[in-house]
Amino acid sequence: MTAAPHADADGFGFAVSTRVEIADTDLGGVVYYGNYARLLDRALMAYRRELGIPELGPAGHLFVVRHLACDYRRSARFGDELTVRIRTARVGRSSHTVAYRIEDAVTGDVVATAEQVIVGVSGYDGGRPTRVPADLAARLAAFEDDR
Repeated sequence: MTAAPHADADGFGFAVSTRVEIADTDLGGVVYYGNYARLLDRALMAYRRELGIPELGPAGHLFVVRHLACDYRRSARFGDELTVRIRTARVGRSSHTVAYRIEDAVTGDVVATAEQVIVGVSGYDGGRPTRVPADLAARLAAFEDDR
């Protein structure tokens, strides 16, 4: 997997290149629909590392997924090279929304699009929602605004 900042016309400022692994697929070699979340997670962790954001969230603001929606456009298969594009679409008081576009790296065809709402909570015990730390909001905004 390779990751790098990457600006495109749709505002996606970061991209991860990956290949479909056998563990991602069903018996027919097609990516099982539930495994698209794994592809998104790979991109999200690389995005956070690039921006210097703790992967699980800054102290007192543990990241948890509140909502995930995925629109499947065509099948991805074992061995396919994929590009997963990611951007922070919105920062709210206790959450931020991340948009994704998964593309076939060879043809450029869109395989899927997704949106994820991530909420910060106070701890591992299912804590209460916490305000997005100002430095986190600023870091996300600075990266996205540079695109």
